[in-house]
Amino acid sequence: MLIYKIFRAQEWSEMQAKGHSDGAPVDLADGFVHLSTALQLQGTLAKHFAGEEDLTLLACDTETMEDALRWEPSRGGAMFPHLYRPLRMADIRWTRRIQLTGNGHQTGPLA
Repeated sequence: MLIYKIFRAQEWSEMQAKGHSDGAPVDLADGFVHLSTALQLQGTLAKHFAGEEDLTLLACDTETMEDALRWEPSRGGAMFPHLYRPLRMADIRWTRRIQLTGNGHQTGPLA
């Protein structure tokens, strides 16, 4: 199953340089890496990244995360994936730029 992480340009550059990431500032504060399912992605973009450009979408494979991935209630009681270890380059199946248009953020196909 694929789940998704959104990074700002600097966060993505740092992960590429180090080969892993403890996440964005909100992840560091909460003690886990926040991720979203395909159905949750637009809500995450609207709530946490409204109007932001230079975003990268990371498609992450849940199979590589094993027991470090937990599904926990969050926004509106929905179960969100939370990763309790650094996100690794090996977790990522593909990446792409998120385009900001007049209709909001466009992620392209998520499969």
